[in-house]
Formats: sequence, structure tokens, C-alpha cells
Amino acid sequence: MVRLDKIYTKGGDSGQTGLSDGSRVSKACPRIAAIGAVDEANSAIGVARLHAEGDFHAMLARIQNDLFDLGADLSAPEDGRKSESRLRIAPAQVDRLEREIDAMNEKLAPLTSFVLPGGSALAAHLHLARAIARRAEAVIVELSAKEDINAAALRYANRLSDHLFVMARAANDGGMGDVLWVPGKNR
Repeated sequence: MVRLDKIYTKGGDSGQTGLSDGSRVSKACPRIAAIGAVDEANSAIGVARLHAEGDFHAMLARIQNDLFDLGADLSAPEDGRKSESRLRIAPAQVDRLEREIDAMNEKLAPLTSFVLPGGSALAAHLHLARAIARRAEAVIVELSAKEDINAAALRYANRLSDHLFVMARAANDGGMGDVLWVPGKNR
């Protein structure tokens, strides 16, 4: 369990921060950028949850918890050793996202155009969270080009934007309330 008695430590005043393995890195390094992008996606999902009820609220709550797992995973650099004490995204978490995507997508009207972000308040917030999650995934990909990361963490980040997109469509009356792109409409 995490226990925080003091919020500020002054340890980062020089532009460095600590990882969960005890090492210190620049706050501007790719690993910290990835953790920050995941945190931003989690915050946007928290706003979306204000508009969600029932299954959507429960799914978003699980995702928010998973995103803290993802942040913990990213904060522990891979060192080639297996350690049960390190929290890692598990393939089962990715599988759950896929099952939820498939279940929601089954009930949606087929797409006939790209979807503009918007529609209901929940859908609009989910689209914003999706865009932030997509950027977080790109930052994680950038990190993975420089350092080894857990493959399931990258898969989770990839599925997350898909999940949020499908949920946004479901929140728009099963896709019937989607705002569709009309190519060249304003020329």
C-alpha cells in the first residue's frame, strides 16, 4: 500500500525525480514524459466519469486504476530480471479492454464516415480523453525506441484509445448521435 505523509520532498528542485527502483532521472526524460502523458489521460478520463453512469462509469473506474498500474509499470525500468514485487500491466488487462471494446462495438451502427469529436457531453469528454490517450501512446512508443518496456504496457496504451473511441460512439446513442465528418463541406 502507498502511504504519503508529505506531498513535497524538495528532491525534485534540481530538475530530477526518482523512479520506483530508486534511480534518479531528469524530469525531462522520455520515461517521465510517458508517465506524465498517462497521468494526463487519466485526468481526462476522470472528467469523463463525471458524465458517466452504470457500466460506462464502472469501465472508466477500472481504466483509471489500470492507468495508475501503467504509470507504476513505466516508473520501474526493465532490467531483465523477473520480480514479483514490480507492478506490471498484465496481458489480462489488455484482454479485458478488448472484450469491452467488442461488446460495445457489437451494438453500434456501422461507421459511414469519420466521427468528429462531440455529440453528448460524455462522448465529447471521451473523445478528448481518447486524443490524450493516443498522444500518451505515442510518447510510450518513443520511450520504447530508447529503452526496454513491458510489451503489455504498450498494448494496453494502444487499446485504450480504441476503447475510448468505441465508448464515445456508444455514449452517442449507439452511434446514431455521432457527429460525422463531411469532406469538403465548407469549401
